[in-house]
Amino acid sequence: MNQADVKVSFYLKKSEADAKGNCPVMARLNVGKYSETAFSVKMSVPHTMWHSGRATGKSVAAREINRLLDEIRASALHIYQEQSAIREGVTAEDVKCLLLGMASGQQTLMSYFRTFIKNFEKRVGVNRVAGSLRAYKYAYMHVEKFLNEKYKLTDIPFTALDRSFIEKYDLHLRTDCHLALGTIVHLTTSFRTIINEAIADGILTFNPFWGYEPERPQREQKYLTAEELELMMTTPLHNARLYIVRDLFLFSCYTGISYGDMCMLTKEDLVTDEEGTLWIRTSRKKTKVEYEVPLLDVPIHILKKYRDVEPNGKLLPMYCNSDVNLSLKKIAAICGIERRIVFHAARHTYATEITLSHGVPLETVSKMLGHTRVDTTQIYAKVTDDKINADTKRLDNKISERFTIAI
Repeated sequence: MNQADVKVSFYLKKSEADAKGNCPVMARLNVGKYSETAFSVKMSVPHTMWHSGRATGKSVAAREINRLLDEIRASALHIYQEQSAIREGVTAEDVKCLLLGMASGQQTLMSYFRTFIKNFEKRVGVNRVAGSLRAYKYAYMHVEKFLNEKYKLTDIPFTALDRSFIEKYDLHLRTDCHLALGTIVHLTTSFRTIINEAIADGILTFNPFWGYEPERPQREQKYLTAEELELMMTTPLHNARLYIVRDLFLFSCYTGISYGDMCMLTKEDLVTDEEGTLWIRTSRKKTKVEYEVPLLDVPIHILKKYRDVEPNGKLLPMYCNSDVNLSLKKIAAICGIERRIVFHAARHTYATEITLSHGVPLETVSKMLGHTRVDTTQIYAKVTDDKINADTKRLDNKISERFTIAI
């Protein structure tokens, strides 16, 4: 079906004329022979200046009415053309719903996405961070680019979304944008969040992401092994700045505190309990979730080393994140660690080598890391071979104590 099969006409609803003879203007939309719908265009016209679906005369009022009617007709035809480019069987009701929905700004993907971002901006600094906002804006930019390049669209109704659309978007990111697999995972995850929000708001009754799983990059080992951690602690560096960065990294390795949260630590966050154990008790910068970590000997030594070095009660001399990661690259090379090490690896190291490998329960680790859900902690919890061996030996000993085999 081509655009010529779509017709938009206008008429007056004279049965609802007011005392002055003004009648509501209605639009009749036909798609093909059998699909028809009607709707109000939200304006009234005196029946005396109406003829053959148009306002008559050359007055300013007549010209303005006809201009608005032409805009409605053009919008309806454009919507039909856009929707026909991505799916078959577009009905008059589909076009009407999109035309009216776009006017309210609530039923289309990109409009909803923009509203989500606008509301998210208000929460930055309260319970959201600027980095997450940038991620959503980046995801919005890619969806916008996809609609423009593939369908010549600026927006799309939620009803047009399906699994095929998601798969095509994934292919676009891989083949047209040449993005890395990890980047695609982040983009589709942000997009999926928008869809889930729309479902929660009752706009969508199904999930177009159902059954979709992006191809993921091969997992890299993000934590340091016990041997690598020992190298970090004992290898001479012969550079004062590198020693400071190493100390900051080790502090995170033995506390699990992230770079952003370490930047915020002050003396007020240090608490000594009744047994004399020193704790850090504060809340996460990213989520405002409270966390508490008992300090081991290594972080206590580091705190003493840098006591009163920073102003305003700050506990540690923090460099910018990019400088820290650059220094870690140099430190890893000096230590003979032949893989990329970034500061966030310290948090993984705490979860895996310092706590879980020594029998600390996952739920306890989750609380110390400041996670709201245990399954988030499992991302960090890479089970090492040593832990598997230790758990297996403990199980073997328990079985041996309870059962004997008669030979």
